[in-house]
Amino acid sequence: MPDVQSMSVSVDGQRLQVSNLDKVMYPATETTKGEVLHYYATVAPVLLPHLAGRPVTRIRWPHGTAGPSFFEKNLPSGAPPWLPSATLPSTGSRAGDQSRDTITYPLVDDTAALTYLANLASLELHVPQWLVDEEGRPLPPDRLVIDLDPGSPAGLHECARLALAVRERLAAMGLASAPVTSGSKGMQLYAALPGDQDADEIRDLAREIAQDLTRAEPELVVWKMTKSLRPGKVLLDWSQNTAAKTTIAPYSLRGKDAPFVAAPRTWQEVEEGAERSGRLEQLQMDEVVRRVSRDGDLFGQLLHG
Repeated sequence: MPDVQSMSVSVDGQRLQVSNLDKVMYPATETTKGEVLHYYATVAPVLLPHLAGRPVTRIRWPHGTAGPSFFEKNLPSGAPPWLPSATLPSTGSRAGDQSRDTITYPLVDDTAALTYLANLASLELHVPQWLVDEEGRPLPPDRLVIDLDPGSPAGLHECARLALAVRERLAAMGLASAPVTSGSKGMQLYAALPGDQDADEIRDLAREIAQDLTRAEPELVVWKMTKSLRPGKVLLDWSQNTAAKTTIAPYSLRGKDAPFVAAPRTWQEVEEGAERSGRLEQLQMDEVVRRVSRDGDLFGQLLHG
């Protein structure tokens, strides 16, 4: 009898073999690989614009999140010839010493590429804050990201309070911002950039914001990564803007016990979460699908004002 858990599918004109569709990827909810593939196909219209043109690194869980994972930068072994890619220095440097080792990253511009990587149990998709041009050369960053990482017992309530302060700082600079609950502990805030500054300049700008807010609210914020400083406070991580760093993509799944998602949120949700009686929680994939069906791409709407 044919294996119903392995089948050939046509996606964006490409023929793909998907397999092990009944394998449990998230033990707490018994979410299967087939359901993961369905999630990524469903959210592709809102996810792909935030992956397209960016090198994609992945965290893979071949046996589900109850098993080991590994981080992957290079094109997977046996990648199909139609999968686009970009070859860059392994350091992530833009200066371009051609004698350096290089890494060839996949580019995920369509649902076929997304499905191919998801079928390899690439649950988490991470991208830098910059695009590559048509020749695969890195461009200046087109967005700034600030990661809000709470130290226990701080949580999303404290992150929401800080997010509002960061929003105010960015607005004073003429930058609209978009909040994303990370699917893990904290949040990210993004702001679109005109692309006329290099990554070092944007990193330094983010660090300045972090330092200023630490001085203004030392009981809430810390800008240094020293672990002893972090309990009960929120680390405002400016370093995600370094050229070599990547951040979980909006709408990507996370490798947790349950299928949590890096989920774009409304500012009203964040404002309510910042209130003393407010409650802001991480979202799972079924809720994100319902929100996308109702609201479309909140991230793109907010990021571009």
